[in-house]
Amino acid sequence: MKIITNLTFLLLLIVSCSQAKSEDQETEITLSFPERSKDMVIYEVNVRQYTPEGTFKAFAEHLPRLDELGVDILWIMPVQPIGEKNRKGGLGSYYSIKDYTAINPEFGNMTDFKNLVEEAHKRDMLVILDWVANHTAWDHSWMEIDGYHTKDSLGKVISPVPDWSDVADLNYDNMDMQNDMIEALRFWVSEADIDGYRCDVAGFVPMEFWSRAKDSLDVDKDLFMLAEWDEPKMHEDAFHMSYGWGLHHYMNGVAKGEKNADSLVSFINKDLERYPSDAIRMNFTTNHDENSWNGTVFERFGEGHKAFAVFAFTVQGMPLIYSGQEAGLDERLAFFEKDTIKWDTVKYQDFYASLVDLKKDNPALFNGEYGGQPEFVDVGNPMVIAYSRVKDGNQVDVIINLSEENQSVSIPESWNFADVFSGGQISNSISELQPYQYFVGSKTVSNE
Repeated sequence: MKIITNLTFLLLLIVSCSQAKSEDQETEITLSFPERSKDMVIYEVNVRQYTPEGTFKAFAEHLPRLDELGVDILWIMPVQPIGEKNRKGGLGSYYSIKDYTAINPEFGNMTDFKNLVEEAHKRDMLVILDWVANHTAWDHSWMEIDGYHTKDSLGKVISPVPDWSDVADLNYDNMDMQNDMIEALRFWVSEADIDGYRCDVAGFVPMEFWSRAKDSLDVDKDLFMLAEWDEPKMHEDAFHMSYGWGLHHYMNGVAKGEKNADSLVSFINKDLERYPSDAIRMNFTTNHDENSWNGTVFERFGEGHKAFAVFAFTVQGMPLIYSGQEAGLDERLAFFEKDTIKWDTVKYQDFYASLVDLKKDNPALFNGEYGGQPEFVDVGNPMVIAYSRVKDGNQVDVIINLSEENQSVSIPESWNFADVFSGGQISNSISELQPYQYFVGSKTVSNE
């Protein structure tokens, strides 16, 4: 009788645990964007330059390391074949698309890409694909369809801007072209099970199209949408996250000594007023454009690259890590040629992993309206930025010297916390910060 009772209890326990796990999984699955992305971090993948092979298979070998880093979203630069007509350089630009529904053979094949997505999903990573909706390569098949591209007064197809000579501008007055573009977007969701799109120069494309596309895509899957654009209108309907280009440019200005750190305070306060509360802003110290054309983080931020990274991770929005950033990428990667990232060391892997952990562990740092808005603190020095973020009793306090010189500070009496990086104590007994010195305190409310 006792044995039967124990077996019955065991069976009930197993059923109960199974039901609880099932309910948790259902909650996770039914959670929709943007809430689903409230504590996520995004990572940009430059497949061509990531490994000597420059293939999906070779990149996939890095997934375990990226999982340890804490990456949630893999943004993969365009994977389609690159145009040959008017090509720039030997390999051409990722953003000169010859065929929207095919794979660049340099990277592998469709099976390789599907396997990459599947392996990422096994690690609970999302995969979003870089999408170029504004223009095509000059040898794209749509060039043969009259009315699909924009023409000048002489009837000649034009580039979007003069410098983009390797691509032809698409005509969004043509509804047939719009419909074909939407079908191409749906192809990657149904064929490869991707989780969203990073939309190149999204502001060049009419918002009406993005709304139509999002409505159509939502039938297949709840997708995460990132706009490469910095305007509030992007969040009216189609996009969950937009580029924090303005803040990034201000950060570069501070690093150059052209702006004071307190200029970041006024910028962010205005940004918070301009954008809707559910908008997620993407913060970064580098990406493929910045690295290739404007310089590495070491060129632009010097010894302060870690201080500015701490700022980008803690002030608001979702932080971005670019390919090789965790390895200390110290060269401008060629954009139109093969130029492999050096992975001799990953000297900053632990640094970025600690920032990711901090973000995930403290709800005050969550993205958009799910975290606390920064409350800035005057410490009596225009080159030092200090702020707190509070959400449901959780709190993060940050103070950063964003200059290459010692700076005097007046720490609030209420601030008394241990730095999460060094363990050192920050209090009003500190009157000076060393060049690019930072302190971060974290207090969380137990859910147990």
